[in-house]
Amino acid sequence: MKPLAELRYFFTALGYFTRVPVPRWVGYEPHYLNAAARYFPLVGVLVGGISALVYLAALRVFPAGVAVLLSMASSLLITGAFHEDGLADCVDAFGGAYTRDDALRIMHDSRIGAFGAIALVVALVLKWQTLASLPPLRAASLMVAAHAASRACAISYLCTLDYVRAEGKAKPVAQRLSGTALLCAAAFGLPWLLWPDGPRGWLAADWRFAGSALAMLVALRFTMGRYFVKRIGGYTGDCLGFAQQIFELGIYLLGLAWISS
Repeated sequence: MKPLAELRYFFTALGYFTRVPVPRWVGYEPHYLNAAARYFPLVGVLVGGISALVYLAALRVFPAGVAVLLSMASSLLITGAFHEDGLADCVDAFGGAYTRDDALRIMHDSRIGAFGAIALVVALVLKWQTLASLPPLRAASLMVAAHAASRACAISYLCTLDYVRAEGKAKPVAQRLSGTALLCAAAFGLPWLLWPDGPRGWLAADWRFAGSALAMLVALRFTMGRYFVKRIGGYTGDCLGFAQQIFELGIYLLGLAWISS
């Protein structure tokens, strides 16, 4: 791999999924986005890392609930609520449409409906309450793990499902992902699950948590993938955002259940 080209692909992923400015020399070509797919989990590491730092800094001044809200606000600001928009659009489409064409039309509509608004509020409140209930180090570590692993799992649909729109914002990304690129994405995104309480070492409990998290992610991926195919015959960019949000929330909930049982 050529280092300059790989750096260009990373910055392309960063510019596509966040509002972080990227150097002008990166430029843009449609094929950059597909090549950049393997770096999407690294973008998640960056977003999760910033969120964790904001949370830990705010925790020195504010209660946990306020610190988590400030952390969530920082991630929404960095990403422009990119994935949350996909969540709302998908729930509106799948909740309010009977046919495939109606679902795709509703997803394409920029307006948010009742189903989408309710789903967005529930998802954000669940994240807030779950993270606020966790010990500080676990909450911060899971922010990084969830943002990274959820993106790795979401882009895995590029390997197995078809993109269903002739054109769309995600069209340049939506080429079949190679096995090598998927392995790279997994290597960038999944190992963070091994440190739910920070990088203390290779503890048996960490391996058990990581195994449980992977099993949960596989089950969610299979269930959502089958549903996407049944409803619209494949996926759209909104489906990937929806999946990322579900994966992320699942990791937070498992992290809390792990210490509550």
